[in-house]
Formats: sequence, C-alpha cells, structure tokens
Amino acid sequence: MIQKFAFEKTEIEDLFLVKPFVAYDERGYFLKDYSQPVFVQNGLPYDLKEVFYTNSNQGVIRAIHFQREKAQAKLVRCVFGKIFDVVVDLCKESNTFGKWQGFYLSEENKDELLIPGHCGHGYLVLRPAIVSYKCAENFYGEYDDGIVWNDADIKIDWPLHLVDNIVLSVKDQNLQTFSEFRQKYTSL
Repeated sequence: MIQKFAFEKTEIEDLFLVKPFVAYDERGYFLKDYSQPVFVQNGLPYDLKEVFYTNSNQGVIRAIHFQREKAQAKLVRCVFGKIFDVVVDLCKESNTFGKWQGFYLSEENKDELLIPGHCGHGYLVLRPAIVSYKCAENFYGEYDDGIVWNDADIKIDWPLHLVDNIVLSVKDQNLQTFSEFRQKYTSL
C-alpha cells in the first residue's frame, strides 16, 4: 500500500496538516516526510535550514514558543510516541489572530504540521515521544519567546485527563501572557 503526500488546509491561515509519503510492505514501511519539489508543486515553497529533535516524557508540556524576529516556520512530526500539538496564530493582521488549533500527532498516524512563522507552537506529551522539527529558519536564542501554556485569553483545551501529571520547565512556567504579548509586538 502506498500513501502519497497530501496537504490539508486548516482553520489557521497558512497552517497545513501534511500526510507524508508512506510505502508499506511485509518489511514495515518507508516514509518520506519532506520533498522540496512536492511541496513546491503544492504551492508550499519551503526550504530547510536546520533539523532538531526533542525527547520528552509523558506529561511534559512544551509551551507556546515562537521566535519574535526571524520567524521560524517549521514542519513538525511525532516520530515516536504521541503528542497533542497546538498551534496559535500570532499575526495581528490575520483573520484567525489569537485562535488555536490542536492535533494529535503520533508514530501511528504519521501526520505532520507545516506551521507558518507567524504562529506559536507547543504540545502535551501523551506517551513518551520524540518530535522532529524541520525549520525554515535557524534558531536564535536571543529571539526565543513564548506564551504561557494555560493562558486565560487563548483558552487552549489541553487533554490533561490523558496524563497523570504535567511537567513544565522553569522557562515555560515564567512565560508571558497573550495580553502581554499583544502589548509588546505588532506582528510576527
């Protein structure tokens, strides 16, 4: 069985749910999660600058991160385990500014998200997970920023009932609110 690349628009502007190319046979499967020509053919010019991975335990929440300068579009996939992935539109000119969408990404469904640079991104780890980030811009620590995971204005409906407890880094515990973000930045 072969599953070809498929690109599904979402409610958030320029955010796509991507079904990668997968060829299954008696040995298992072969997966291609990025092909520049295929992305370009589908109207998604996307070049990679760097790739990195996170390894997280169940219950970890990686809050809503973004790069306030040199915005970092990314292609995100859960290579191992399962996560609830959240994307928040942070572009003040967008019709979906301040809106969020959540997606279950897992080793089993192999789905990935093409997240535009004007969005914040975070996730809750439902099973120990390895997550791949293929970024269209380099990471710059001096521009790294974020919004607290449980912001009262954004109101993300995290599936917390699926984990025993949550684990947050000190950095993520001290992030700004969405209201503070709106006051500081005109747009990403």
